[in-house]
Amino acid sequence: MDPKCNVYNEKMQKSLDLMKHEFAAIRAGRANPAVLDKISVDYFGSPMPINQLASISSPEPRVLAIQPWDAGALKLIEKAVQSSDLGINPQNDGKIIRLIFPQLTEERRKELIRDVKKMAEDTKVAVRNIRRDAVDSFKKEQKASEITEDDLKSLEKDIQQLTDKFCKDIDDECAKKEKELISI
Repeated sequence: MDPKCNVYNEKMQKSLDLMKHEFAAIRAGRANPAVLDKISVDYFGSPMPINQLASISSPEPRVLAIQPWDAGALKLIEKAVQSSDLGINPQNDGKIIRLIFPQLTEERRKELIRDVKKMAEDTKVAVRNIRRDAVDSFKKEQKASEITEDDLKSLEKDIQQLTDKFCKDIDDECAKKEKELISI
């Protein structure tokens, strides 16, 4: 592959990594600390992620335990979880906050699968936009006589192969997440 494609390869990889990160935050029946990544706590006037204020563990498959390092942060973390879109009421015993995840309903599973497919499609669109930008850039170079027409064709072929590879990876990740959601 031409070194000119490396920049676009990195951009496509970042899009894929972002999608994987978003997939990790989707609750699939078992407790996953990644669901707390988007929740920040107003701690001494500045927003902080929960994982910087407490240790998060999963003592049981459907339970997350949040143990703050500073006891004063307990109420703040509880309030942040309650006001989030997580839809789970935290249980506070004075030292640890427990989040008990209910089993997913069939309707909720279908909704989550729809969300996963939409995220995957959005990521494919992002990858295709990167391909378009790359091809436009290569055409400008060819117009400015920086590369030959043969080089342009070769670069277009390389960037298309890269796009196809990432679209396949996106489809694979999407299928894996769908299977995970169905099998709970």
